[in-house]
Amino acid sequence: MASEHRPGLFPEENFRWRAGEITRLEAFSDVVFGFALTLLVISLEVPRSYTALMADLQGLLPFAVCFMLLVAVWRMHYIYSRRYGLEDPYSFFLNMVLLFLVLFCVYPLKFVFTLFFSRLMGGEAGDDVSWHGALVLVQLFFLGYASLLLLFTLMYAHAYKVRAKLGLNAVEVRITWDAVQMNAIGSAIGFLSLALAFKNPFWPAILCCLFGPVSFIHGFVAKKRIQRLLAEKA
Repeated sequence: MASEHRPGLFPEENFRWRAGEITRLEAFSDVVFGFALTLLVISLEVPRSYTALMADLQGLLPFAVCFMLLVAVWRMHYIYSRRYGLEDPYSFFLNMVLLFLVLFCVYPLKFVFTLFFSRLMGGEAGDDVSWHGALVLVQLFFLGYASLLLLFTLMYAHAYKVRAKLGLNAVEVRITWDAVQMNAIGSAIGFLSLALAFKNPFWPAILCCLFGPVSFIHGFVAKKRIQRLLAEKA
């Protein structure tokens, strides 16, 4: 458990990062995320004609969306790792499963958004995809989404469990528990969307629209709790 308590590690205003130097686990995780981003590249070779260039540019929007989603997952993993610096066997296992899922989800993720933007812009990509195929693609997407958030839920729950060993103060404990709740809510919505995807690939999209308002309300309430704790501490 890398919990070296160094003064001055305050990248977050109300949370002292307990990780010290970049560990082998974090370095390995960065390599895996980098490899996943490499698998998303629009084309593996430089276009040799205007037509080929235009064809490659059609993949720019799907690439951009997938890129942002992977960067978001990387940032979530980075913040968690820096906050707690946990490298016990259970944390290591959860990290390995998470990295496996990241690599597993890359191609389905790219295909889903390529298909979506192609249909949106009148392209021909995915014309051979049947209704059953569309259902399977949406199911794979939400399975990966829900599973990733479930892993973050378990990781933050573990950090909350060992809060005394980590020396978390009241504000940090509250932030940790809020992260458990938010990831659990997101995972629950993901698994419910997965269940709906077995009936219709469009229903989960409607359900996912609820995540934004729910996330906003939870974040607002959590912020008020933190402010109250800070006021009591002051």
